[in-house]
Amino acid sequence: MRIVILSRNPNLYSTRRLVEAAQKRKHEVLVVDHLKCNIEIEKKSPKIFYKGEYLENIDAIIPRIGASVTFYGTAVIRQFEMMKVFSAVSSQALVKSRDKLSSLQILARAGVGLPKTVFTNYTKDVEHVVESVGGAPLILKLLEGTQGLGVVLAETKNAATSVLEAFNGLGARVIAQEFIKEAGGADIRAFVVDGKIVGAMKRQGKEGEFRSNLHRGGNATVIELTDEEEKTALKATKALGLGVAGVDMLQSSKGPLVLEVNSSPGLEGIETATGKNIAKEIIRYLEIHVE
Repeated sequence: MRIVILSRNPNLYSTRRLVEAAQKRKHEVLVVDHLKCNIEIEKKSPKIFYKGEYLENIDAIIPRIGASVTFYGTAVIRQFEMMKVFSAVSSQALVKSRDKLSSLQILARAGVGLPKTVFTNYTKDVEHVVESVGGAPLILKLLEGTQGLGVVLAETKNAATSVLEAFNGLGARVIAQEFIKEAGGADIRAFVVDGKIVGAMKRQGKEGEFRSNLHRGGNATVIELTDEEEKTALKATKALGLGVAGVDMLQSSKGPLVLEVNSSPGLEGIETATGKNIAKEIIRYLEIHVE
């Protein structure tokens, strides 16, 4: 196969591992910076021009699209789809997963467990928002935040109302979410490829930190998911139509609660924690669907 990995940096761990896994299985691999692609739209003749030549005879793509460039990255994926190229993550699924509010609504409709969440259009009745998610402490999240950035733990009602009012004054879109105390600053990431869980880890935030993101100093250990956690991860992935996903869940007294479904999950944390070759699983996924 001829595979294109859409990535802005060929030296990133995930990109390098995907290249290695593809080459080991005798595939030709090209790393393409999606922001440097020209999209040529013409009736029955879609083309992509990149670094002086047209990208042709491509069998499959693996999108590694950063949140800040979702709009253009999605357009490039869509163009490849118009060229009849298989994508590990479809353009439509990427858009669904990147819109935090929309994705939560889709997951709720599919019957997936979620922390209670409230979103408003800059309401002045911020006290009601706090009460609606069970009072303080509660979590406040910017809709555009990634890797734990733009996430605030408001420990008191006064702190929560002050932060909400500040965000509203700045015109920042924010959601309020109930705080799951029993999770203890930890969450679970289940890595799903082609409808199967290929690895799972528990991420624990550093002492005094409620966010478990590895980028923020958290640590990860391998974990065996319960049946309910497996079902939740697979149901969430299916609801959003993702072929490859990292499903982040909290362990709560109400069962597993999904925080987010990541359409471009990093490989370093999961491969290091589990010792599994997740990159190989993604390449095998392409092989099955392209054949």
